[in-house]
Amino acid sequence: MADTSDIRTPAQIEADIKRRRDVLAETLDEIGVRVHPKTIVGDAKAKVVSNIDHTLGRAYVSVNKAITDVRAQFVDEEGAPRLERVVPVALVAVGLVGLLALGTRRRKG
Repeated sequence: MADTSDIRTPAQIEADIKRRRDVLAETLDEIGVRVHPKTIVGDAKAKVVSNIDHTLGRAYVSVNKAITDVRAQFVDEEGAPRLERVVPVALVAVGLVGLLALGTRRRKG
């Protein structure tokens, strides 16, 4: 015996075929957009920008941490300068600037 519970009319079959063609056309349009060179280039650019943003964010955090660590060496918890560390660094800096100034004077003369 044949199962007659799934008997469809020709109009129903045509409607199913049309619906499936529409779905297939939409899928093919999406594939066409995805493989278009402009879409591929745009996706690649977006990925590069995202990676650069991520790298810059990590660099910012690292630099900010380094600055905080250096600041902690020269400033106490209350925000006052630690003179026992600031004065020697300032003297070394002045000495280096003085040596550079003397070095450039001798070359000119």
